[in-house]
Amino acid sequence: MIRQPNELLDKEKKIRILVAGYPGIGKSTLGLSAPNALHIDVDFGADRIEPRYRRPFIQPKTYDEVLNDLTPMNLVDYDTLVFDTGGKLINLMGLWAMKQDPKNAKRDGSLSLQGYGVIGKEFVRLMDYCFYELDKHIVVLFHATEEKDGDNTRLRLMVEGQTKNNVWIPMDLGGYMEMYGNDRTLGLSNCERYYAKGTRGIKGILKIPELNEKTPNDFLTKLFAQYNEKAAAEIEATKAHTEAYDAAIAAGMAIIEAVIDAETATAAIPKIKALSHGLTSEVEVNTTFNQKVKKLGLFYDKVLKAYTAAQPEGKKGAK
Repeated sequence: MIRQPNELLDKEKKIRILVAGYPGIGKSTLGLSAPNALHIDVDFGADRIEPRYRRPFIQPKTYDEVLNDLTPMNLVDYDTLVFDTGGKLINLMGLWAMKQDPKNAKRDGSLSLQGYGVIGKEFVRLMDYCFYELDKHIVVLFHATEEKDGDNTRLRLMVEGQTKNNVWIPMDLGGYMEMYGNDRTLGLSNCERYYAKGTRGIKGILKIPELNEKTPNDFLTKLFAQYNEKAAAEIEATKAHTEAYDAAIAAGMAIIEAVIDAETATAAIPKIKALSHGLTSEVEVNTTFNQKVKKLGLFYDKVLKAYTAAQPEGKKGAK
């Protein structure tokens, strides 16, 4: 079904975000600041979170347990799934993949190249399932590690193999938590230190408010709301262009429909030029008009500045 741009935001969009950072920097607490979060604690670290910031959790020991728990019936009361951490989730996927097919493993029990490909695809499939079918926000937390690149030190996800590239594919936002003095920050723009991902104007280095007894843990809840506000503003901004497009297409097709010969084709030219266009309407109307006059066997005479049924003198014999 063909849909118009103004139909994109008929409800609040669910957000997918990747957050990476050093151990102990507060990734889990940040992840649980998302709306109505379920903590998928594959790292078994829920007890390290301050009690007032804890949320309902599961602690699956296998990837099959993850799949069994993530069903529509189990998740009715939750809006966000927080995978903590993505690296441990991928480890569970690796064990699962090797059980699925011996070719996914090497003789030493590690993943084969084929195995890495399988879990990369499975990660994307799981994210798509949680996003499209379960209709949930997704937060995936990763430990970060430093890698030397010449004289520079870069932050990278602590994930083995090519999977570190696959995990970025489904994400709307992604970046690294760091400490600047006493402030925790979330960087959502690419820089020399790390790769990041920002969309909808959500970018740059965002300061994460310090938490205390009077401060709610709602950073990601507010960020998701801001994302949707910006998306709604974009849709509103294109609404006028969409209306102009619809009007120009309707008027243009009516003008073209009335073209039946050289006289009416010539008369249509100033009418088409006078149309107020939006989006791609000008190209579409002009293309349809040119197809119509060609179908009628008409030629444009630049000297007469009019259409004629006879090919202009200088054009005869031309192909």
